[in-house]
Amino acid sequence: MQNSKFLYLALILMGFNPSFAQLGNQFVEQLLKDSIRIQQEELRGQRLQEYISNNSNDSIASIAIGSPAKGKLVHGKLIDFKGPNYQYFDSISYMSGRAFVHEKVKLLIEHSYARMAVAYPDRTFYVMECSRKHGGPMFPHKTHQNGLSVDFMTPFLKAGRPYSDLDTLGANHYWIECDDQGRLTTDTQIKIDFNSVAQHLIYLQEEALKLGMSVEKVIFKLELKDELFSCEVGQDLKTKQLYFAKKLSPTINNLHDDHYHVDFRFN
Repeated sequence: MQNSKFLYLALILMGFNPSFAQLGNQFVEQLLKDSIRIQQEELRGQRLQEYISNNSNDSIASIAIGSPAKGKLVHGKLIDFKGPNYQYFDSISYMSGRAFVHEKVKLLIEHSYARMAVAYPDRTFYVMECSRKHGGPMFPHKTHQNGLSVDFMTPFLKAGRPYSDLDTLGANHYWIECDDQGRLTTDTQIKIDFNSVAQHLIYLQEEALKLGMSVEKVIFKLELKDELFSCEVGQDLKTKQLYFAKKLSPTINNLHDDHYHVDFRFN
């Protein structure tokens, strides 16, 4: 492999200059780590393509049975791992069968992000966990059972500019903590982009209505709703009269700052 050749060359070059032994050891150590990481990424990429191929969507209409809290999904559709301006947040979660939705939910996600591409060009947004292929319980979620529930990653800003360093944390993104103003607890310069959250919720509702659906419920940390509705786009969001959960357990409440959970329904 090319990485192995590069490592071999580095080892040879080190041997010609003993005075750089300590620096060279650090260099080789980093090369080894990078080589392992790259090989793992290549293997994961191959597995990802195989998984997508093995779970290609059929043309049979999806059926959502029961409720998000107790239900199942028939002919669920796998969302795209990567779209033009959005992607699924974690390859392991994806390949574990946690990225299926009702076909109409898949469509409205795609349509909403197409509109986000116009409102927020040059930004990438992330879909988080959805449902299993056949629905049913999906630990640790209490809902997500019938293909009508989706978690969307909260976008962040730093000094007023889009900040993406948190986007690639994978499943660890669920453990991000924000204060009641939406600032990251580990760095208060990093703050939730409330305008883009509000805009996306507006688009989700509008696209859902076109498909005979609507947003049934949004779960977002209770203390963040004032910030959401007071931002510029939040004023428009108010007019949509979406239902936001009003009472959450402390645990559930604190887990819904890094993402916003949306349940959809058929009208």
